[in-house]
Amino acid sequence: MLILVRDNNVDQALRVLKKKLQQEGVLREMRLRESFEKPSVKRAREKAEGIRRTRKLAQKKLNREMGIVPVKKNKPTRAK
Repeated sequence: MLILVRDNNVDQALRVLKKKLQQEGVLREMRLRESFEKPSVKRAREKAEGIRRTRKLAQKKLNREMGIVPVKKNKPTRAK
């Protein structure tokens, strides 16, 4: 992973790095590995995550079929 620092703006580069790490799930993985998780707790967590993921996909599919499609808002671009 490569993050470019432009104009010595380290704060902006740090924000970009954090966003990329969060999107890839690295921060979440680190939090899970901080301490031991019992196998029974791990199974229950993974099962709950699977159920949540399945429900979310089913809701998206239902919304598409009903014609309710979320509209993405475009961010205004800055002039350079």
